[in-house]
Amino acid sequence: MKEAKKLWIALGVLALLTPLGLLASGTAWGEWGSDEVKTMLGYVPAGMAKFSELWHAPLPDYAIPGLGDTVGYILSAVVGIALIAAVTWGLGKVLVPKEK
Repeated sequence: MKEAKKLWIALGVLALLTPLGLLASGTAWGEWGSDEVKTMLGYVPAGMAKFSELWHAPLPDYAIPGLGDTVGYILSAVVGIALIAAVTWGLGKVLVPKEK
């Protein structure tokens, strides 16, 4: 249990450090939209163009209206950590056999 507490503390610290990404110039690697890919490559790959309207981020640009960038980054990190923890816990409950 002690290790789990250390893990949660470490994840909390990392979540609080996420606004450091605001100091970087440009966009994060792999977070490019169709317009940025077109600028970099000169064209948009067919698959990307076909599916670009299929998914829209729940928190675009990590922003929450009225709260500012820093709070948006931290809340995005917390939401991501919570979702991953919930999925991992759920898979553990389903896939790991119960001890008798």
